[in-house]
Amino acid sequence: MTASRYHQHFTVSWDQLHRDVRALCHPLIERDFKGIVAITRGGLIPAALIARELNVRLIDTVCIKSYDDKDQGELNVMKGVEHDGDGWLLVDDLVDTGKTARAVREMLPKAHFVTVYAKPEGRPLVDQCLTEVAQDCWIQFPWDLGHAYVEPLADQLRQDPSRRGSPR
Repeated sequence: MTASRYHQHFTVSWDQLHRDVRALCHPLIERDFKGIVAITRGGLIPAALIARELNVRLIDTVCIKSYDDKDQGELNVMKGVEHDGDGWLLVDDLVDTGKTARAVREMLPKAHFVTVYAKPEGRPLVDQCLTEVAQDCWIQFPWDLGHAYVEPLADQLRQDPSRRGSPR
């Protein structure tokens, strides 16, 4: 994560993601989509949850890499689709600067594009989002987090008596 770019953090739990996706689906429920196109990798899990909520069985992917946890790099399209998106729901977890969104919009100009989260620079490129966050906010998604065992306090203090009385 580039320290100079991100000054806020927003951690999304699995429960929060499920609630947010379900809320995102309410305005979509009456629409009849041919299928869903997920933008990989971030859009895969929201697309699966949306597919369940909307009872959509046909899911395709657009595979693009534009950034990782360190910085944004060159856009690399690894897999596209062979239609213009007419009647399809395009799904990603987040629209950030809009770099990926712009490329996918060009590929699928007729798709209805939704993201669960959106930042101001990319927000105009999507048709619908649920939650808007600041541009300098790093969103920590649950699939990027791991669970770790935490020893009971009594065991920690036996190993390091100097921590007695410490609120940490």
